[in-house]
Amino acid sequence: MTFYPAIPLGGYLGWKVFDNSADRQFEVFKNSPTIVRNVEYFRENIAEAKTAEDLVNDRRLLEVALGAYGLQEEINKKAWIQKILEEGTDLSDAFANRLSDSRWREFAKGFGYGNFTGPQVGIESFREQTANNYLERAFEVQVGDVNTDMRLAMNFRREIAKIANGANVETAGWFQIMGQEPLRAVMEGALGLPSSVGQADIDKQKDLFARKAEQFFGGKSPAVFKDPVKVEDALRRFFLQTEIQNGPTASTPGVAALSILGGGPSLGASSIANLFISNTF
Repeated sequence: MTFYPAIPLGGYLGWKVFDNSADRQFEVFKNSPTIVRNVEYFRENIAEAKTAEDLVNDRRLLEVALGAYGLQEEINKKAWIQKILEEGTDLSDAFANRLSDSRWREFAKGFGYGNFTGPQVGIESFREQTANNYLERAFEVQVGDVNTDMRLAMNFRREIAKIANGANVETAGWFQIMGQEPLRAVMEGALGLPSSVGQADIDKQKDLFARKAEQFFGGKSPAVFKDPVKVEDALRRFFLQTEIQNGPTASTPGVAALSILGGGPSLGASSIANLFISNTF
């Protein structure tokens, strides 16, 4: 049986409805036949991937390995992946350390092929953690097939907490956010920034993100998102910005009544914002 997430509504209201049922839906998802087969194959065979080359040459193993770090869309870049794994992260000039997307560093460090510690694939706790991470992110992929914004929100809530609580949050936090496109998309929406801001000098981008974060969330550092309330505020603002850009949906509270009163379905951005805010704050 194929799993289809139940997401009857869009927007922030739809997010809250989905969030209330996400744990139950996840339990159904992880028991779907394809997912069970993928996880069982990984658990039974990953210890045999003694080298980075072994891993990239087994597509079924690689699918789970990359998926555990949210990198499943890169599966066809075999030479790139092998180079990242073989160089590891111990040396400052290792390939993974030179990439702006910190997920590659986590991937290379996690598997350990190029590090002093050596491959971690024979350690049971690593296998189980990787399998669990794959399940979580594969569920998000399924959700994203129905509603991209919901997938972005799920990823944001998990990843922003890791950055906010990280040892390098003050020096590298904004760069980590800007380097991950899914995280950046949500943050730009939450801060009311256009995607074109990415064309500016990287340090100027960082300063702009910091100033806007202070304006809306009370702090210049991503450490402000240690507070789950701030994370939820960011998601609320992200969904609001999405509705302003795309127009109201049936899930926007009061939209049907306002449409009737206005004599048609068209609403301006300010009307959408005021309507949404009045129903959610």
